[in-house]
Amino acid sequence: MSERAVLEVIALDAEDAIAAQAGGADRLELVTDMAADGLTPSVETFEAIRAAVDIPLRVMLRLADGFAAGDVSALVRAAGALRSAGADEFVLGFLDDHGGPDLAAVERIVAELDGCRWTFHRAIDRAADRDALRKQLADLPGLDTYLTAGSAAGVDAGLDVLTAEASRSASGEPGYGQQILVGGGLRLEHVAGLRAAGISAFHIGGASRPDGWAGPVSASAVRVWREALDA
Repeated sequence: MSERAVLEVIALDAEDAIAAQAGGADRLELVTDMAADGLTPSVETFEAIRAAVDIPLRVMLRLADGFAAGDVSALVRAAGALRSAGADEFVLGFLDDHGGPDLAAVERIVAELDGCRWTFHRAIDRAADRDALRKQLADLPGLDTYLTAGSAAGVDAGLDVLTAEASRSASGEPGYGQQILVGGGLRLEHVAGLRAAGISAFHIGGASRPDGWAGPVSASAVRVWREALDA
């Protein structure tokens, strides 16, 4: 457990980003509209955050609530505009009507990313077969992370799945080469057990905001997580 754990924090604007970096965040996930669980931010928001901090930024590609891709051409245009503005890491993930990965949509967007690193987000927790999803996506260029709680119901319900997937990752099983980034109902008391299982990346949103989503990220709240992960 000597490996430094990655702490990713959701940022909505430059104020959030500055506080998160000050508190010890390693990376930010950039979104807008948390009422819809996080949508694609504007190019202007990305540019303001990029100018404010120097840690990696992963930008959400998602235009509507839910896990259907919707207007894929609009997603491709959004990705292209963000790439032109300097974005080089992304977050995306779409399911088809049967709960499998929407390969046509994902492949079109990934082609626009042109090798950029990206996270497949918590759509995996709604998949009909998460093992099959991993194996279908395994060879897509740039995919290096799954954001997951192990269950659509959150980390409490997904601990056994997370532990099992960490073991499969450690064994080198095909489809399990990507990093597990745990988020979704994550609490400080989960950290020790997840670290012991070999998980080394953690994602927080509301936990970094003492006043809820109406308030900004707190550097001191992020620091509590940084210290817990470094303990």
